[in-house]
Amino acid sequence: MNFFRFINGSIKIILRGNKTYYAWLIFLSLLIIWGGFGYLGQLREGLIKSHMRDSVSWAFYIGNFTFLVGVAAAAVMLVIPAYVYNWKPIKEIVIFGELLAVCAVIMCISFIVVDIGNPLRFWHMLPIVGTMNFPSSMLSWDFFVLIAYLFINLFVVTYLLYCIFYKKEYNRKVVLPFVLFSIPMAVAIHTVTAFLYNALPARIFWNSALLAPRFLASAFCSGPAILLILFQILRKTTKFEIKDEAIWRIAELMVYAMFIYLFFTVAELFKEFYSGTEHILYWKYLLFGIGENKEIVVYSWSSIIMGFIAFVLFLIPKTRKNFLTLNIGAVLIYASVYVEKGIALIIPGFTPDVLGQIYVYTPSMTEIRTAAMIFSIGFLLFTFLSKIAIAIVFDDYNIDSLNRDARRERVTNDK
Repeated sequence: MNFFRFINGSIKIILRGNKTYYAWLIFLSLLIIWGGFGYLGQLREGLIKSHMRDSVSWAFYIGNFTFLVGVAAAAVMLVIPAYVYNWKPIKEIVIFGELLAVCAVIMCISFIVVDIGNPLRFWHMLPIVGTMNFPSSMLSWDFFVLIAYLFINLFVVTYLLYCIFYKKEYNRKVVLPFVLFSIPMAVAIHTVTAFLYNALPARIFWNSALLAPRFLASAFCSGPAILLILFQILRKTTKFEIKDEAIWRIAELMVYAMFIYLFFTVAELFKEFYSGTEHILYWKYLLFGIGENKEIVVYSWSSIIMGFIAFVLFLIPKTRKNFLTLNIGAVLIYASVYVEKGIALIIPGFTPDVLGQIYVYTPSMTEIRTAAMIFSIGFLLFTFLSKIAIAIVFDDYNIDSLNRDARRERVTNDK
């Protein structure tokens, strides 16, 4: 009964807001509709509406999926100091990291659904009712860890908000086991995603033992970069107080992750270019192009330059603790990892193809619209969940007062 009051009140909180809130909801809804009609074209005609072909069979959808797995894994950057070490400045904001992880995993699964073509095929990924080809299929492993990570984060954040609503201290013995389990699960979701690429021995570009560690290091850069921007927006637009100390500490943790990521990348480049085997062909296409085919060179070097500038801005304490340069660095590292996890990761893996041909891939408008739909759904869900969390934390989540206000509105309308 108490839980139903909790859900009922959450719905009432979502339905209330100022003009800016409703304008944001309308904007996201329009994007969802625009993207949805694009996806309907794919449902009617199939993946031929995309620009994916036999030569490049993974592309924009899987690139976004890979990037969002890293965003979801980044919540552990806040969980470890908040609950394991009981560090209070981050404990105040860790809930938004959990919410972001929930929304990111939902978007990840959505990109899998649109990439497989007919969404009815998704039932094959479900245990018992489907044919998962478990344990031989790496995608089935990825699905398992994503679903497990989703439910762990959803349980933790729901339990914490439930306790705050009823003004009870959360039971550390209940939360801590799930929090501790979420740490290896955060590592697992991106590790298994890297194994998806490693499991294709014919794709030499991905056949590296450093791929999984690089995935994790880049995730601990891009995910917190998003959180840094979100925290500042929440601090300016709501009553939620986020201390500068917490922001500085997150930025400091990102420096370590960036250094590890750069080190792994340099090690990978040295191995490829010093040995000079035929496998270097894919790195040449990424960094310099092959003949007249230089389509992704500008993207790869843009990613490298943006990542290096962000690392310098975060490395120097003076620029790291200046909000202007901090935000510039956060945007640059976000953009750098987004390109690195998409164009710079997937396209060279397929180019040249096994016959030595070069197929120039660019996302179709159908793919762009479908991705816009999924991202808008994710942003909409995060908006709703954040609004509920803020209302609960600041005791605006009062069912009785909401009911009284609703009765007053009905009486006013009747008059």
